[in-house]
Amino acid sequence: MDKILWADRGQLLQLDNTDHEHQTRCIGVSRLGSAQASPHQFSIWVQLRGSSWVDSREGRFHLKRGDWIAFERDSRPEIQTDRHGLCLGLALGADAQKTLARLAEMTLFSGRGRVDHRDARVFARLWRGARPRLAALQAVDGSGEVAALRPLLMHLATIQHELSARITRCPGRSRSRKRQVFGRMQRARMYLEGHCDRVVRISELAELTSFSSWYFSKTYHALYDESPQAASARLRLERAADLLAGSPMMVGEVAAACGFDNCCSFARAFRARHGMSASTYRHNAKITAAMAARTDSAKTPGLDRKAA
Repeated sequence: MDKILWADRGQLLQLDNTDHEHQTRCIGVSRLGSAQASPHQFSIWVQLRGSSWVDSREGRFHLKRGDWIAFERDSRPEIQTDRHGLCLGLALGADAQKTLARLAEMTLFSGRGRVDHRDARVFARLWRGARPRLAALQAVDGSGEVAALRPLLMHLATIQHELSARITRCPGRSRSRKRQVFGRMQRARMYLEGHCDRVVRISELAELTSFSSWYFSKTYHALYDESPQAASARLRLERAADLLAGSPMMVGEVAAACGFDNCCSFARAFRARHGMSASTYRHNAKITAAMAARTDSAKTPGLDRKAA
């Protein structure tokens, strides 16, 4: 059975049956295609060209070239690429997830980050190589899939090294307990990043982790070197900068879209964060945005649909 799925040129791919939940799949999305992962599957995605929008239980995310993002089970992310977009993903089957959970050196977590050009090309090569390995399996079982995917999983674990390095900061006597706490905190952090259009209450985040608000705030600061309130403000101002650089929205509209009550408070916060007014930032970003658009529209050799 072919274990690679692709959504291209406006196609919609929905993995919503029980077979997909138990099978590890390589998923490609390109050129206005969209795909929705099965429920109960951990999935990780890398944006190789163009950009994508992702809707999930944790919120909405915008992926640019070189971004990666990973989702826990039950997140069921839906990926939509732009007309130049190419996004490759891996959705782990239920048995493979259980096997992977026993291998500490390859533990994967929900989260997001960036990869350089070299790591992106390595990921694409290993992703393509996973297809024949998975197809060659006579029977689908967790250990067989993990063995077939081992080079790719090890590379993904390397990409997530910065996340894994934070585990030691988590409270807990055993490493398994620390990983459990870290997984919960990453879920809250993803929720915070996925809702950067508004102020997120600490009680919301604490409820996601099943921790008290006090315990959550203390652990969050110890893990990420900033309070949840500071993280929320930073993320909203980073979103504002993106909107100013990449949309025709007026400054007041940008302020409202980022959860600010009025333009005055937004102007003060933006200047404090970026060192200039919102209008000046937009003016200075025009040339940079144009150069980035040309770079994203350039086709990356060896990563097109035919090569997969």
